[in-house]
Amino acid sequence: MHTGSLPTVGVDALTSEDFLLDVREDDEWAAGHAEGALHLPMSDFVARYGELTEAAPADGKVYVICRSGGRSAQVAQYLIQQGIDAVNVVGGMQAWEAAGRPVTDGKGGTGAVV
Repeated sequence: MHTGSLPTVGVDALTSEDFLLDVREDDEWAAGHAEGALHLPMSDFVARYGELTEAAPADGKVYVICRSGGRSAQVAQYLIQQGIDAVNVVGGMQAWEAAGRPVTDGKGGTGAVV
Protein backbone atom coordinates (compact mmCIF):
# COMPACT_ATOMS: atom_id res chain seq x y z
CA MET A 1 0.00 0.00 0.00
CA HIS A 2 1.30 3.50 -0.81
CA THR A 3 0.14 6.88 0.44
CA GLY A 4 1.65 9.28 -2.07
CA SER A 5 5.31 8.28 -2.20
CA LEU A 6 5.30 6.93 1.35
CA PRO A 7 5.02 3.14 1.76
CA THR A 8 2.39 2.19 4.33
CA VAL A 9 1.14 -0.99 5.97
CA GLY A 10 -1.77 -1.88 8.21
CA VAL A 11 -1.18 -3.47 11.61
CA ASP A 12 -2.78 -6.71 10.38
CA ALA A 13 0.17 -7.23 8.01
CA LEU A 14 2.82 -7.02 10.74
CA THR A 15 4.37 -10.09 12.35
CA SER A 16 6.36 -10.51 15.56
CA GLU A 17 9.49 -10.77 13.37
CA ASP A 18 9.07 -7.23 11.98
CA PHE A 19 11.26 -4.43 13.35
CA LEU A 20 8.93 -1.85 14.94
CA LEU A 21 10.06 1.70 15.76
CA ASP A 22 7.76 3.61 18.14
CA VAL A 23 8.23 7.40 17.86
CA ARG A 24 5.67 8.45 20.48
CA GLU A 25 6.76 10.50 23.49
CA ASP A 26 7.88 8.97 26.81
CA ASP A 27 4.51 9.29 28.57
CA GLU A 28 2.70 7.58 25.67
CA TRP A 29 5.29 4.78 25.60
CA ALA A 30 5.07 4.25 29.38
CA ALA A 31 1.26 3.94 29.22
CA GLY A 32 1.41 1.18 26.63
CA HIS A 33 3.45 -0.08 23.70
CA ALA A 34 4.04 -3.08 21.48
CA GLU A 35 6.36 -5.65 23.03
CA GLY A 36 9.80 -5.62 21.43
CA ALA A 37 9.45 -2.22 19.74
CA LEU A 38 12.38 0.21 19.77
CA HIS A 39 11.36 3.50 21.40
CA LEU A 40 12.88 6.70 20.01
CA PRO A 41 10.60 9.71 20.63
CA MET A 42 10.16 11.96 17.61
CA SER A 43 11.32 14.93 19.73
CA ASP A 44 14.70 13.19 20.31
CA PHE A 45 14.85 11.33 17.02
CA VAL A 46 17.64 13.12 15.17
CA ALA A 47 19.85 13.25 18.28
CA ARG A 48 19.32 9.52 18.93
CA TYR A 49 19.38 8.39 15.28
CA GLY A 50 22.47 6.22 15.92
CA GLU A 51 20.43 4.01 18.26
CA LEU A 52 18.19 3.13 15.33
CA THR A 53 21.04 2.38 12.94
CA GLU A 54 22.60 0.08 15.55
CA ALA A 55 19.36 -1.79 16.31
CA ALA A 56 17.67 -1.96 12.91
CA PRO A 57 18.16 -4.99 10.66
CA ALA A 58 20.82 -4.21 8.04
CA ASP A 59 18.73 -5.32 5.06
CA GLY A 60 15.23 -5.27 6.51
CA LYS A 61 12.36 -2.85 6.76
CA VAL A 62 11.78 -0.46 9.65
CA TYR A 63 8.07 -0.20 10.50
CA VAL A 64 7.42 3.19 12.09
CA ILE A 65 4.47 3.61 14.47
CA CYS A 66 3.03 6.44 16.59
CA ARG A 67 -0.43 7.00 18.08
CA SER A 68 -2.40 7.46 14.88
CA GLY A 69 0.06 7.60 11.96
CA GLY A 70 0.97 11.29 11.57
CA ARG A 71 4.29 11.51 13.40
CA SER A 72 5.35 8.11 12.14
CA ALA A 73 4.73 9.25 8.55
CA GLN A 74 7.11 12.17 9.09
CA VAL A 75 9.80 9.94 10.61
CA ALA A 76 9.35 7.28 7.91
CA GLN A 77 9.78 9.96 5.22
CA TYR A 78 12.97 11.16 6.94
CA LEU A 79 14.33 7.60 7.14
CA ILE A 80 13.62 7.01 3.44
CA GLN A 81 15.62 10.17 2.68
CA GLN A 82 18.49 8.62 4.70
CA GLY A 83 18.33 5.49 2.54
CA ILE A 84 16.52 3.28 5.08
CA ASP A 85 13.70 1.01 3.93
CA ALA A 86 11.00 2.54 6.16
CA VAL A 87 7.26 1.90 6.17
CA ASN A 88 4.58 3.91 8.00
CA VAL A 89 2.10 1.89 10.08
CA VAL A 90 -1.35 3.26 9.19
CA GLY A 91 -3.57 4.00 12.19
CA GLY A 92 -0.67 3.64 14.61
CA MET A 93 -1.02 2.22 18.09
CA GLN A 94 -4.73 3.06 18.10
CA ALA A 95 -5.22 0.61 15.22
CA TRP A 96 -2.83 -1.85 16.92
CA GLU A 97 -4.93 -1.85 20.09
CA ALA A 98 -8.23 -1.94 18.17
CA ALA A 99 -7.01 -5.00 16.25
CA GLY A 100 -6.52 -6.82 19.56
CA ARG A 101 -2.74 -6.76 19.35
CA PRO A 102 -1.04 -6.95 22.76
CA VAL A 103 -0.13 -3.67 24.48
CA THR A 104 2.26 -3.79 27.44
CA ASP A 105 3.20 -1.23 30.06
CA GLY A 106 6.74 -2.65 30.17
CA LYS A 107 6.27 -3.78 33.78
CA GLY A 108 4.47 -7.01 33.06
CA GLY A 109 1.03 -5.41 32.97
CA THR A 110 -1.46 -4.66 30.25
CA GLY A 111 -0.88 -1.24 28.75
CA ALA A 112 -3.19 1.29 27.18
CA VAL A 113 -2.79 3.60 24.21
CA VAL A 114 -3.10 7.25 25.28
